[in-house]
Amino acid sequence: MTETWSPRVTRVLAPNPSPLTLEGTNSFVVGEPGASTAMVIDPGPDDEGHATAVVRACDGRGVELVLLTHTHVDHAEGARAFAGRVGAPLAALAPGWASPGAPDLAAGDPVVAAGLELRPLPTPGHAADHCCFELAADRAVFTGDHVLGRGTTVVEWPGGDMSAYLASLELLLELRPERLYPGHGPLVPDAVARVGGYLAHRLDREAQVLAALGAGDRTPAEVVARVYAAVDPALHAAAELSVRAHLAKLVREGRVTTDGGERFAPAGPGQG
Repeated sequence: MTETWSPRVTRVLAPNPSPLTLEGTNSFVVGEPGASTAMVIDPGPDDEGHATAVVRACDGRGVELVLLTHTHVDHAEGARAFAGRVGAPLAALAPGWASPGAPDLAAGDPVVAAGLELRPLPTPGHAADHCCFELAADRAVFTGDHVLGRGTTVVEWPGGDMSAYLASLELLLELRPERLYPGHGPLVPDAVARVGGYLAHRLDREAQVLAALGAGDRTPAEVVARVYAAVDPALHAAAELSVRAHLAKLVREGRVTTDGGERFAPAGPGQG
């Protein structure tokens, strides 16, 4: 399914729905109206029909550049093949993914292509190689899996890092965008409120993890069973990754102790 999100942005929905990808991965065709070329963000799964739909959404424009928000399979599986198909360089933060001629996203310099300027925003947390892209012309940010169009994202420990994720949310909040173009789910028109809600949610989860340890839970699975009791059990494995990311952060901060394995306890007297 193809949908216009702004005069500069077309969303092409990939056919890979799941509890974690929602309706599927959002691939984006981006370009200034009247430009002869386009950029593509997150080509998505290795699916011939989807790749054809993305090319069709370019509406006759050549693809000047392919960008990845991160290299998780649902965003990047088809990226190399797609970039080869359209003859464009592929840019990504992850080592070994960028092709010759691609801009260095880690440098943070603006990417100029398709008549537009995109500013890379390295935003580790969900994944170590995550990068958002600010489109100032729309007062918008392409957020990949950093912020979703619906629900909340997973901080995928051990590659994901909770401290980094919170800092990346703060970075996004400081930009005060008006809209978010997420990697899954619908367009977000209330960007600041959504990012603020994500920060509040993660801090609330942290408090719940500490409370679960205080109540006697000792393993990540026990914490998940208590904290996510109202959540579909099919999502508990993903929730455990976020819980482990919370625990790793709390251990680093000296607020939780661990035996170095699967057991955790509140720091201080009476830790049990």
